[in-house]
Amino acid sequence: MKIPNDIPVYGDASFRGPCPAETAEQVTFFAELRRRWPDTLGIIALHPRNEQQLKKGQFSAIDRHKAEGMNPGASDVIIPGSPSFVCEMKRQDHTKSKWQEGQLPYLRAAKAKGSFVCVALGYAGAIQAVEEWEKWQK
Repeated sequence: MKIPNDIPVYGDASFRGPCPAETAEQVTFFAELRRRWPDTLGIIALHPRNEQQLKKGQFSAIDRHKAEGMNPGASDVIIPGSPSFVCEMKRQDHTKSKWQEGQLPYLRAAKAKGSFVCVALGYAGAIQAVEEWEKWQK
C-alpha cells in the first residue's frame, strides 16, 4: 500500500514484520476507545459496514444497501464531532494492506469538508490519532 502524501498517517510507517489483521486491530481499537472514553467517544464512534464482498445471491442486497446509503469507500472509523474524525485503519505493517476502491476519495472529500482525516497503522496509531484530534477540538 502506498502512503498518500496529502493525508496524515499515525503509527510507525517504517515498521515491517508480523502484525495482526486489520479487523483484529479494529476490534482492539474500539475496545480501547470504549475503555478510555466510555461516556463520550466510546458511545458515538462507529465502523460503517461497507464491505464490497459479492457472494452468491447477494448482488441485489448490496444494490439495496447502496441505495439506502451504504458507501463502499467509507472509512473504518468515524466519530461525529466538530470537526468529525474520519480514519482509515490499515495493518501496522502497511505493506501488507491495500487500498480499496473509493477509500482515498472518501478521505479527501471528508478533508475538504473540514473533517480531521487520517490513516492509522494499527490500533496504536488510531489511538494516537484520536489523542491528536482531541487537541484539535480544544
